[in-house]
Amino acid sequence: MSKLLVIAFDSSDALGSVGFAKALGFPYDVLQLTGESVDCGADSILLANLQASVPADGLSGVLNTLTSSYSHVAAVSSMRSKDLLARVAGAVGAGMVTDAIAVVSPTKYKRPIFAGSMIATVEVSSPQVFVTFRPSNFEKLEGGPNRELPSFGMAPTTVVTIVSESSRGSGRPLKDATTFESVIGGFADALGAAVGATRAAVDSGIAANELQVGQTGKVVAPDLYIAAGISGSTQHMAGIKDSKLIVAINTDVNAPIFDAADLGLVGDLYTVLPELQSLLKS
Repeated sequence: MSKLLVIAFDSSDALGSVGFAKALGFPYDVLQLTGESVDCGADSILLANLQASVPADGLSGVLNTLTSSYSHVAAVSSMRSKDLLARVAGAVGAGMVTDAIAVVSPTKYKRPIFAGSMIATVEVSSPQVFVTFRPSNFEKLEGGPNRELPSFGMAPTTVVTIVSESSRGSGRPLKDATTFESVIGGFADALGAAVGATRAAVDSGIAANELQVGQTGKVVAPDLYIAAGISGSTQHMAGIKDSKLIVAINTDVNAPIFDAADLGLVGDLYTVLPELQSLLKS
């Protein structure tokens, strides 16, 4: 019997898997590595109860065995999911598709190539299929109740040591949809403007699919584009390059967005946008 296993790094990944699982059409289980259980419509959800993300080499040994009873293994597209699934797929001799945006059949998937300028249909010939997918390209569905199994014990061993972690800034500083609506939506309403979002914000469920701006989303050319908390990736810049005036707000002075902006302000959008909004009201 064909069945899907979703590898979810957290509860957001679990929720984001519903649309893909329904498009594939198979019953599915979820292995959630961190965080608490959520209703995502799975037959069952296995909680690994890891305290933090573990490098791929530490997880692959466990997953090589666990995935053997599933015809399909999938995860939300990210650098860590591609790293992990590629390692496991290679170990078990399975084919893999990355960044799937549509399911043609259980073995055929559509994915963007050449930075999204073309769409390829890829067929996997191996008996087992590994897929990473972009949730924003699948119907956003509510997950029904699922059966939570006893904690799935994992004791990953890794030769990798994480010395430190740092970030140049994030294209997704807004933690949830409510915050996005209150901070970005509220400011846009005060300005009489439309709202856009990065692919990362859309993929994580923070913003709606139709708001995505960039190479794989909308191309916009407004008189004024305010990039609040946007790092300035090449893919996002492709969607806003024709804007007449670009204003960047970011806490990272080295964020690439400042190279393209006409005006820039180094600051926290949580402070800057409310202050600007209050000025608009006065």
